[in-house]
Amino acid sequence: MSAEASVLPGRHFLLMGLGAMGYGMGQSLLRGGLAVDGFDLNADAQKRFRAEAGLDRDLDQASAEADGAILVVVNATQTEDALFGARGLAERLRPGAVVISCATIDAQKAVEFEARLAEKGILYLDAPISGGSARAAKGQLSIMASGTPDAFARSQPALDAMAQTVFRLGDRAGPGSAMKSVNQLLAGIHIAAAAEAFAFGLAQGVDADQIMQVIPYCAGSSWMFENRGPYIADGDYRPHSAVDIFVKDLGIVTGAAKETSLELPVAQAALARFRAASESGLGREGDVAVVKLYAEESGISLPAKRYKES
Repeated sequence: MSAEASVLPGRHFLLMGLGAMGYGMGQSLLRGGLAVDGFDLNADAQKRFRAEAGLDRDLDQASAEADGAILVVVNATQTEDALFGARGLAERLRPGAVVISCATIDAQKAVEFEARLAEKGILYLDAPISGGSARAAKGQLSIMASGTPDAFARSQPALDAMAQTVFRLGDRAGPGSAMKSVNQLLAGIHIAAAAEAFAFGLAQGVDADQIMQVIPYCAGSSWMFENRGPYIADGDYRPHSAVDIFVKDLGIVTGAAKETSLELPVAQAALARFRAASESGLGREGDVAVVKLYAEESGISLPAKRYKES
């Protein structure tokens, strides 16, 4: 019998983080027939999710019964606190449980977290996510995962419910987070480039709607342009994904590159734009708010808000 076959799949999970991504992931887990205890610092989001899930247990009780925990938090600091802080899961989950860590973090941090949890007999799946909140709610995420066969086996029902595609990138933590950094390098550059292209088009007198009608059918398009462009055209700067997320993620990218003496001038330029947007007070707005820098610098007019509040 293989090591993977010796571990039964988990059906009961804690979900830590009920923000734009985590809430949709939780709904997908529930549709997949899993029992889910949801936790979030936002009391309203937690109450709403628990009503949908039909579970309202405290952390101690939920941890004692859980097959695993899914962490959909912001960064490595929050991940470490959730695992090893004053109320950390490392002291609450039973041996053999799995932690599915979905935050974008430095690959070396993932290696560290896996080793520290292994000392407690807890499995760790390095499983950063991609796809946005809409795909999270549909169970159609892409997950870049790495970990032991046992960690994959224990996580399988949750992965099946949350993801359209699960990339198995290795039998230890680290490669999953490293691959997510590759993705975030491209994502950050493409968002910054989309904002710059939009600003350039508007400065040339091109109508915003015409930009969206034409560019998606041309070679210069990208997934990020097609996804984020409509937000600019609609004057929608709600934080579907915030400016500060890319300050963090491109910081991880450029920091990791520095460790290997690799220069990333294009990523550095994109990071500078996101940092400037954050420093101007746009950090909690949608990441396409970087386009507002161009408006401030050149005096171009951006499209007015034309969406309905949900």
